[in-house]
Amino acid sequence: MGALDKLKKIQEKNKSMICLGLDLDPKRMPPDSGKSIKTMFDFALRIIDQTSDMVCAYKPNMAFYESRGPEGLSLLRSIVERMPEDMPVIIDGKRADIGNTASHYAEALYEKLNATWVTLNPYMGYDSMRPFLEYKDRGVFVLCLTSNTGSKDFQHLDVGGKPLYRVVAEKVDFWNKDDNCGLVVGATQPEELKDMREVARDMPLLIPGVGAQGGSLEKAAVYGTANFKKLAMINVSRSVLYASRDADFAERAREELVKLNGVVNALRSGERTLEDVDAPQREAAEQPQATPAGPPPDQQPPPQQPSAGQQQSQEPREQRRDDGQRNDGRRDNYGNNRRHNNRPRHQGNRQNNQNQRNHQGQQNPQNRGDSSDRH
Repeated sequence: MGALDKLKKIQEKNKSMICLGLDLDPKRMPPDSGKSIKTMFDFALRIIDQTSDMVCAYKPNMAFYESRGPEGLSLLRSIVERMPEDMPVIIDGKRADIGNTASHYAEALYEKLNATWVTLNPYMGYDSMRPFLEYKDRGVFVLCLTSNTGSKDFQHLDVGGKPLYRVVAEKVDFWNKDDNCGLVVGATQPEELKDMREVARDMPLLIPGVGAQGGSLEKAAVYGTANFKKLAMINVSRSVLYASRDADFAERAREELVKLNGVVNALRSGERTLEDVDAPQREAAEQPQATPAGPPPDQQPPPQQPSAGQQQSQEPREQRRDDGQRNDGRRDNYGNNRRHNNRPRHQGNRQNNQNQRNHQGQQNPQNRGDSSDRH
C-alpha cells in the first residue's frame, strides 16, 4: 500500500485529520517521565495507547531524539516499532542534500526508521529530492509556506510576479509523478493556505501551527481541504502532548484530541461553519462600548456644603488679592511680577524697600541731612 492510500485509509477509519507530534521534551513532561530514556519510552507508549484511535498519523521530530545521542535514536526507533502497523509515521527531519548524500538520508529514514513520510527542504532543488522520490511506496512533505515568523525572509520573495512559496508548490506538483508528494503549509497564514490548496491540486497538505503557535484549527481544516474535498493533516504537538504534567497526562491528551476532532467533524458535517466561528469576534467588534450609567436622579447624593477652608478658598479673587496687599504686599508683588513685568520676586522686594525708605525720608527731613552734616 502506498503512503497516500495509507493516509486516506486511516483518516476514514479514525474519523480524524489530526497528526500528533511526538516531540519528547523532558522539561515539559511530568517529573517522573523525563528522568531517563526508559521513562521517556514509557511516556510515549502511554500516549500512543490512549491516542492511536484518535489521530491519522504520528510525527516525531528528529531533533528531540538526536539531541540525546545514540540512545535518543534508539528511543525513536523503539517508539516507531510500537506504533500500530496501519498508522502513518512522519519523520520530521527536513532533510535534503546532493544526490549521493540524500540517498543515505533516504535509506536511514525509510529503511532503518521505517518512516512512511519524511519532511524535506527544497532549497537545493530536484536532485536533492530524487533519492526520496524513488521510494514510490513512501512519501515526502516538502517545505513550502511554513508557520514561523521568519518565513517572510525568503518564502514571500517575488519571483517573476509570484511569491517563492508558490513557485515551490508548482515545482513539487510537477515532480509528483507517483502521487507521493505533499506540501507543508502553515496554519498561521490562513489566506495563503486557501490559495495554496488550489495550487497543490490533489497533493496532501501537512499543516503545522495550530495550538501553541496560534493558528486557527477551524480555518486550517476548511481551507486546507477545500471544504473537505481534498486531503490534509493538521499537526498538533505541545497543546496535546503536554496537556498535563500529572499522572493523568495520557488521559488528558486523549481529552484534548476528542475536542479537536469534535470541532473538525462538526465543520465536516455542516453542524458548524466558519461564519459561526467568526460570529462572536465579529459581534464583539461591532458592539458599541457602553458608557457606565450614573445613579437615577432620585438617588443622586445631596450637594456637599463647603467647609470653612473651602469657603475661604472660594472667596472672590479680587478680595483675596486686596487682603494680600493689606497684609504684607507679598502676594500682590509676586502676582504682579508674574503677570506684568516678569521680574523675579526678590527684585520686587528690593523695590518695595527702596520705596519705603524714600517715603520715610520725605516724612522726616531732619533725619536726612547732607554730606556736611555727617562729617
